[in-house]
Amino acid sequence: MDRASVPQEYGGGGQGMLELAVACETLAASGGTAGIFLYILTPGFGAMTLARHGTAEQEAILPGVATGDVQFCLALTEPDAGSDALEITTAARRDGSDFLLHGQKVWISGIENADWMIAVTRTTPAAEAQPRTSGFTLFLVDVTEALAAGTLTYTPIPKLGGNVVTSSQVWLDDVRVPASRVLGEVDRGFEVLWDVLNPERILAAAGGVGSAEALLRVACDYARERRVFGRPIGANQAVQFPLAQIEAETELARLMTCKAAWLFDQGLPCGTETNVAKLTGAQVAWEAADRAFQVFGGMAYSKEFPVERLFRDARIGKNIPVAEELVLAHIGTQVLGLPRSY
Repeated sequence: MDRASVPQEYGGGGQGMLELAVACETLAASGGTAGIFLYILTPGFGAMTLARHGTAEQEAILPGVATGDVQFCLALTEPDAGSDALEITTAARRDGSDFLLHGQKVWISGIENADWMIAVTRTTPAAEAQPRTSGFTLFLVDVTEALAAGTLTYTPIPKLGGNVVTSSQVWLDDVRVPASRVLGEVDRGFEVLWDVLNPERILAAAGGVGSAEALLRVACDYARERRVFGRPIGANQAVQFPLAQIEAETELARLMTCKAAWLFDQGLPCGTETNVAKLTGAQVAWEAADRAFQVFGGMAYSKEFPVERLFRDARIGKNIPVAEELVLAHIGTQVLGLPRSY
């Protein structure tokens, strides 16, 4: 899976976002949304970003990604800058031919297995940046090197669900990074960041679609087998119709995800489509989880069945990688032309 999005000249499959989305949907359908974060981290954040924006020196990392020996994570979110990424304060300052990175990140997934971290920093403080999207710089941080130097530390966060991947608080205490590891250009990192965030939203949407498939499968199996009042509960329209509705919504979310992925692969504007895909994928996953819980009744609470785990894993999709309220605000302002509220 890691090699899918690596260009063929580096030993990879040379696949695009559409193929990666289909693969993530299939993986999620086999066990739920949580697992796909393993594949967002390296193929999505790492391979695609390096293939699109890396220098020849940076692209030398890609053969290791293709063999599965190299793993990535992304460090963007901060305690006071979640959905509003423009407010990040992690700073990078020049020190000779290097940069020193200092700040705190939170909800950073997969750092315990990562060889490289894409760190999003401010090289110009937000108060001085004009426009506000300027002043960002992305760096490739050698995680092993920084841990050994004691300038990078992290602490795992106990979570309700999504425990296939650990999420951590991360502290950067003057992590030294050579200027050769800048992704894109200094102060113009937001252009690169969008090529990180759009894939994340597309693959999260694909995970939601796959999770809905998994939940529908277990709910329908149970509805066929469980008999009450002399017949399978799935024969009752009160059980059957909501499941049929979710099936229809899953198909629509899948189509939106494929459209967003195709536009991304063509290099066309896809911001609205990726947001709509993420919104609908997350919503149908949660609706499927809620309905499956109802179909199983009290047995949904039992760890004998996968519903309780899928239920816990599905809920976070409405909040990450972007809160659905911000997606709706984007649609309201950018598509419908309504005034901004933020």
